[in-house]
Amino acid sequence: MPAIPPTDCCAALTAGGQSRRFGRDKALAYWQGRTLLEHAALGFAPSAERLLIAPAGKYHLPGWRTVPDLHPGEGPLAGLETALSYAPAGWVAFAGVDMPRLDSLYWQALWQARTPKALAVIAMHEARPQPLGALYHTDLLPRVRALLLSGERRLRLAAPPERTVLVNGLSAAYFSNVNTPDQLTAL
Repeated sequence: MPAIPPTDCCAALTAGGQSRRFGRDKALAYWQGRTLLEHAALGFAPSAERLLIAPAGKYHLPGWRTVPDLHPGEGPLAGLETALSYAPAGWVAFAGVDMPRLDSLYWQALWQARTPKALAVIAMHEARPQPLGALYHTDLLPRVRALLLSGERRLRLAAPPERTVLVNGLSAAYFSNVNTPDQLTAL
């Protein structure tokens, strides 16, 4: 299966969370010989533009440009605003460091599901949309900014439903999310 076209999609990985439930910096926690940060970044390898949304100097990933979160501590919707702000015009593959199983096949499935009118492509898991680990178009930036200014923090509201493509049938393994050390052990 072909990789995401590098000129058409920017990868954005948010690693600015506080890891409160994890008890220590989960981005630096090891699983299968690599940090969660490294695992999450591997799925984006084909992307030409790669943004790591994190505090300056905290993490280093070769080939990734670190950009500061525009609203530190405000959650993934704020991270998406940062990604959309720094990305070149077009599509952004956006995920968190706590989703280490997303790979190029996952992103390819989302990429292939795009439609001409879509502004977001979001996977479904257990009949629920999974807005972290999704494709977002940079045209959503004004909407995301307006949501944040209104006090909204829910990532699932980033795109209007009528402009969102939902993708079913992806492996449940992709949606392993690591918020606690127990979840890391269970991977």
